[in-house]
Amino acid sequence: MSAVYSLGVDIGGTFTDFTLYNHATGEVLVEKVLTTPGAPYEAVFTGIEQLEKTLPGFLANANRVTHATTLVTNAILERKGAPTALVTTRGFRDVLETRLENRYDVYDLNIRFPEPIVPREHRFGVTERVYSDGAVKTPLSEAEVRAVAARIREAGLKSVAICFIHACRNPEHERRAAGILREELPGDVAFSVSHEVSPEPREYQRSSTTVLDAYVKPPVSKYLASLESGLKARGYRNTLEMMLSNGGSTSARNARDFPIQLIESGPAAGVEASGWTCRLFGIQDALSFDMGGTTAKLCILRDGIPERARKFEAAREHRFVAGSGMPVTVPVYDLVEIGAGGGSIASLDGLNLLSVGPVSASSVPGPACYGRGGMDPTVTDADLVLGYLDPEYFLGGDMPLDLQAARDAIGARIAGPLDIPVEEAAYAIVDLVNETMAAAARLHIAEKGCDPRKLTLIAFGGAGPLHALELGRKLGCPAVVFPPCAGVMSSLGLLTAPPAFERMKTVKIPLEEANHQAIAGQFSDVHGDVIRIIGRHDDMQFRHVAELWYRGQEYPLDVQLEGPPSAPGDITVMRQKFLDRYKELYGRLDEGNVIEVVALRVIGSFGEGIAEVRLDKGTKDRNFDKRQVYDHATRAFAEVDVVSRADLPIGRTIEGPLVIQDRESGIVVRKGNRLTVRENGAIFVELHGGTTEQAVEEGS
Repeated sequence: MSAVYSLGVDIGGTFTDFTLYNHATGEVLVEKVLTTPGAPYEAVFTGIEQLEKTLPGFLANANRVTHATTLVTNAILERKGAPTALVTTRGFRDVLETRLENRYDVYDLNIRFPEPIVPREHRFGVTERVYSDGAVKTPLSEAEVRAVAARIREAGLKSVAICFIHACRNPEHERRAAGILREELPGDVAFSVSHEVSPEPREYQRSSTTVLDAYVKPPVSKYLASLESGLKARGYRNTLEMMLSNGGSTSARNARDFPIQLIESGPAAGVEASGWTCRLFGIQDALSFDMGGTTAKLCILRDGIPERARKFEAAREHRFVAGSGMPVTVPVYDLVEIGAGGGSIASLDGLNLLSVGPVSASSVPGPACYGRGGMDPTVTDADLVLGYLDPEYFLGGDMPLDLQAARDAIGARIAGPLDIPVEEAAYAIVDLVNETMAAAARLHIAEKGCDPRKLTLIAFGGAGPLHALELGRKLGCPAVVFPPCAGVMSSLGLLTAPPAFERMKTVKIPLEEANHQAIAGQFSDVHGDVIRIIGRHDDMQFRHVAELWYRGQEYPLDVQLEGPPSAPGDITVMRQKFLDRYKELYGRLDEGNVIEVVALRVIGSFGEGIAEVRLDKGTKDRNFDKRQVYDHATRAFAEVDVVSRADLPIGRTIEGPLVIQDRESGIVVRKGNRLTVRENGAIFVELHGGTTEQAVEEGS
């Protein structure tokens, strides 16, 4: 009987990562190739061809291919979506420009916001109006909708977003308008309807999300068609799955219907991998740290469950400044993203002060040491100069690095102007990028009411393992965990998550007046939506979440439920969970204020992701001895033992200093640090006198 495989493919800003899992043995085979920004699927096929050199024809025996992509984000950033129309309630076509009427920087006289995706001449108002409780004030004018269809057809627009006021409470006008437009317009025109894409009450956010969904729908459909046909030509016979921003995966068909839900698919895969690591090793509270070639992403996990949010911004004018982009109301993990990756460019400002990032060299041209035309010094160049990377073993030797080019770039742009040694400049680059990440992490952790001294740092990504120990030291974390396949962990995360989809329904019910049977009925409606989208499966499981707030507040808190309320006492439990979470976050309660249920969410899933992996000890193709690694304390290089990760014995405790070499990344263990190798090859490193037992349950 042939082996059965699952393949995870994650496209990042610099590299595209692959994890191939053998269901019969639990073994994994990994690959990493440079991303091809102009045609992302080319990197996918290149990586598959590399894997086929070891396992010819494996796609014919694959039961699952799951993919995460940056296509949606890039299409919005680069304005490469389809010409789109917005059909809305008369008098509201300018909501995309009026936004929320606030300024993300009150002192910036030249403040800029993203230009609306849909220009004013392609935004059309029609007569209709629904009250906030769902009652119809003014019926829909079908004649006006048909007139709008004629204007859309004349303009040659390829996608239509429909967003009527209060449609989340009563979507009948949207449904009818969509039906008329589908009758009147050519069959290749795409449609996005707000009550399906973003059934939330905030009009600007809902309009923005629906328009962006419509804008990216044609290019996403084209990309997925190319990817599916290429996979089929290579022998794959099953359904392509796509990772959603909420950590679930869905079929390519569903992804075509709701492409905006792919906007954070890559980061979500990394967080899923961290959740899997917590489950595998019994870690309670953790900080997920994913540092790739372009950005670093951080997410808190409580009891092994990632923090979630329902807001995100695309195409920010200032990439890391909240409020400067276009809001997207899809379920996402609550991530903080920093412009700090291996490709982050180091430079001197007008005062001759060092800065690193957020601009990245990406994969084209890449860091100077890649030898692909890059002239700017980057974090990867600094890591190479300091001895953290082996120039002859980058990507297992498939992509040798040019040490002299790295030294020349740092010397010309940083060390020379500052009149300091190249090594000092390289260390300054590394230390600054670590401090940048630590500062962002401290703020995020404080906002979530957490103590970093109780968070185990889970490190992965191409650059994450190199920088994690210093980041953990700066934050005060007790331990750092390097999971198996850390260098391509996001692609492994694609395989740990089961197929899932999430839907929500807006309600507004004072909790004191809530009837458990009525809420259960509302949940039942959302169940039906989930099943309609992903189909009915024998092993279907549902998670239930209620969103609650104090009356007058802006954003709700999630309350995890055991299931739909089945007795009056369940409402009391819901109330207490809200109060506990509110006090945990804000330190006090709003005594006397009314608590309201504002939304109900259901996450439906079926099947299971992979439970554990087994590293193939036979993949090591090079013996290591020692390497010169820069020690900032002595301002000199010191000879340090280098060992292949594949050679680390399970259960062994090892004292630093030590360099652990992996094909996709590496770990620099300082003197005074102690590491333990756990099952599946995971590495636990103690920091600050802590022990792994402080972070991990006994017997895991």
